Amino acid sequence: MTLRQHAYVPYSDDIEVKQPNEDEQTRQVVESMARVNRLMFEKHRHAIRDAHAKSHGILRGELQIYDNLPEPLAQGLFKTSATYPVIVRLSTAPGAIMPDGQPTFRGMAIKVIGVNGPKFLPEEADALTQDFLLVNHPVIPTGTVETYLKQQLKLEQQARLPQELQEAQSKLMTGVHKVLDAVGIHPEPNDLGIGKANTHILGETFFSMAALRYGDYIAKLSAVPVSDELQPLRGQEIDARNESALRDLVVSYFINHAAEYELQVQLCTDLTSMPVEDGSVEWPQDQSPYQPIAKLVIPAQNAYSPARRVYADDVLTFNPFHCLPEHRPLGSIMRARRLAYDTSSRYRHQMNAQPRLEPRSIDELPD
Repeated sequence: MTLRQHAYVPYSDDIEVKQPNEDEQTRQVVESMARVNRLMFEKHRHAIRDAHAKSHGILRGELQIYDNLPEPLAQGLFKTSATYPVIVRLSTAPGAIMPDGQPTFRGMAIKVIGVNGPKFLPEEADALTQDFLLVNHPVIPTGTVETYLKQQLKLEQQARLPQELQEAQSKLMTGVHKVLDAVGIHPEPNDLGIGKANTHILGETFFSMAALRYGDYIAKLSAVPVSDELQPLRGQEIDARNESALRDLVVSYFINHAAEYELQVQLCTDLTSMPVEDGSVEWPQDQSPYQPIAKLVIPAQNAYSPARRVYADDVLTFNPFHCLPEHRPLGSIMRARRLAYDTSSRYRHQMNAQPRLEPRSIDELPD
């Protein structure tokens, strides 16, 4: 083992430290999300996710795990070289169906199929799937359950505002960010990413944001666009006057083009500068760079058929805790999200009269 490998912090159950008032704050977060869920149901007469409600593409692909990874990288799902079928859902962060002209964080949810071994959640122990949820921002702006609660209550207030006022607020914030960027000031976007530039979703780099267990270690994950056809899309600003501009971009791209992303892992080397409990802290890459572990290969296809949309939006659940124990999420905000994800999913499936199913074959994804 090299000196570099010795520097990685080993995982142990006492890495996580429960925060003061965490249980009560988690209860309040989940209750606020449930109120917003009910509000959105009454608005649409259809239940939607409390986050990443709007999908822009549902894709069939493969996760190709690299061969001969060094021991610190060869952990959990990535312990041995293999190829797994995957379902990829592209989305935007709000728990509302918003026009694409309002720039927000984008999401890439990956469901890996054919994963053997008991899963972390007891009720899903026999499932053959493993989920990874990524967003195009390296950190969670609300990095603890305490700050997450404050933002969730603000989001609940905003959800009750008329749509026209929500759009006006978003345009104002985006305009302010552009002015500040022009003079060399780069403010952070808010917790939904409002204030980010409105760029092509397929050119984004996506991150786990919060830490997760990585077998014997602790890590964050990213998915980086690497194929030649994706390179011109990186940072490319888009015309999003069409309310479904992102869906249209994804559909038109995948009619004739494939895409490849590289999955990379950043291992924790110092719990002080790379904390687990505060997801708002970006881990310095000069201490531990992202290292390649797998490739996500997505062929040309119909990216948004009606059957796929219904299957991904109403039947499937994507949950970071739906995982092998070797990859469970870490930190107070993720512990809060464990209950939030389950509560939201159960409500959505109940109100839409759809079963909660985990696919056992890629053939279950409609064309």
